[in-house]
Amino acid sequence: MGISLKVCGAARTVTGLCLLFETPDARFLVDCGMFQGPKTLKALNYEPFPFDPRDIDAVLLTHAHIDHSGLIPRLVKQGFRGAVHATQPTIELCSCMLPDAGHIQEFEVKALNRRNRRRGQDPVRPIYTAADAEHALTAFQAVAYDEWVSPIRGLRARWWNAGHMLGSASIELEFALPGRAMRVLVSGDVGPKATGLQPMSTGPVGGVDHVIVESTYGDEDRPLVTPEARRAALAEVVRLAASQGGALLIPTFAVERAQEVVLDLVRLMQANEIPAADIHLDSPLAIRASRVFERNAAALDDGQAMREALASPRLRYELDGEASRRIARLEGFHIVLAGSGMCEAGRIRQHLKARLWDARAVVALVGFQAMGTLGRLLQDGASRVRIQGETFQVAARITRIEGYSAHADGPELGRWIEARRPVGGGVFLVHGEPDAIEGLAKRVVGRGIAPDAAVIRPKLDEVFRLEPGVVPMRDAAASLRRRDATDTVGEPDWHNRRAALLLSIEEALDRATDDQSRAALIDRLRRAMG
Repeated sequence: MGISLKVCGAARTVTGLCLLFETPDARFLVDCGMFQGPKTLKALNYEPFPFDPRDIDAVLLTHAHIDHSGLIPRLVKQGFRGAVHATQPTIELCSCMLPDAGHIQEFEVKALNRRNRRRGQDPVRPIYTAADAEHALTAFQAVAYDEWVSPIRGLRARWWNAGHMLGSASIELEFALPGRAMRVLVSGDVGPKATGLQPMSTGPVGGVDHVIVESTYGDEDRPLVTPEARRAALAEVVRLAASQGGALLIPTFAVERAQEVVLDLVRLMQANEIPAADIHLDSPLAIRASRVFERNAAALDDGQAMREALASPRLRYELDGEASRRIARLEGFHIVLAGSGMCEAGRIRQHLKARLWDARAVVALVGFQAMGTLGRLLQDGASRVRIQGETFQVAARITRIEGYSAHADGPELGRWIEARRPVGGGVFLVHGEPDAIEGLAKRVVGRGIAPDAAVIRPKLDEVFRLEPGVVPMRDAAASLRRRDATDTVGEPDWHNRRAALLLSIEEALDRATDDQSRAALIDRLRRAMG
């Protein structure tokens, strides 16, 4: 038996990365991420793992983002007894993020079960609790960049700085095989050229056998946005909100993105380029993560400025829920940063419910918005949206600020892969929606890195046989797949379609001229449903 790879997540979608490698001696994972985005996709988090957690010998973690680390507590809860290997900053961030994820699940399941009781439906259980996450953290072991470790028999691994976020890494794998070793490189998430905080991504040179690379923005050729240009764009949005006397809402990912935006806001205020105002960081997770950034400021390109910004008297750390509700009732110009970054969960939803209908408000999107998320609907210009079962008119100004992405674009990813040449076997494109994958595939083929036959676009749970210098072959017999929630990524799921239908019905009833017309419309709908 040789080496097999099973793609258990982030196949034709941007979340849930989980790669299962099986050798003659052991089985291990690279990442064990949570699926995020549309409800159909998130439902995969509740389904059984496509492997037995008790049979996994180790986890190698690229970075702390929940779509890469978020199911590790569930893995441990279901019997995993090995070590989770990660950089020290990743471990510190996971110590904030994983218990927070457990707390969110407990809170949301409690609310869901209240609704289920009223509907006569069975209760559900959280995927894991905050206590489960705390227990899982005891499995973590720190590794250093650029140093080989041997997590299991027959394998050496080395972490390279990926330039994506604090502690992020690409992981080089070297398998001891008869004849010669086989080298596989897993990119993790690769950072862009200009971030302002993170160094340029690094990686091995001299050729590898196989590359597994993210493709989040594989079809985009974004103009280079310097930190200075990004701050200028942010300043324009802040001045707009101030001139209208409304709230500026910034949905933000709690780790790195929140800290970057705070740094830029503080700098702009210090330079008198925007009106001075309180910055409400309304995210307990972002607050805890900020403490990790303070401790690890030396690892950042602009660490001292970050320390000073996080200590600014203008920054208000809003920990408790009552403070958050009070902010949602504020009048006049103010700035709120709250999670989640795609508007799918967290405190940003109560702020959107309080402000979306207000034409004075501004919503600034500063991160990737996956298909089917509330953030994507707003980005695409929806005039009405549904939040937690309620309909809201979108009168607020929706803007998108480029330059905060922590992901390399298509040309940067192409150059990153090209720097690993020669690639003797295959290039696997994961962690991207279908259009992004195809865009990056064209770049790989066009640059002569690999022929199209060697560019693999895996589906969820597909299995591949890996050999040194040979194009990977699918193992159809071993590819027992779960429900194909990821086969329709890029299209609205049934939850999105239901929300769109309900909005259309409400709009049609509002347009009707009298009660008789409304009754006739309802009768037609009933007949259509049989």
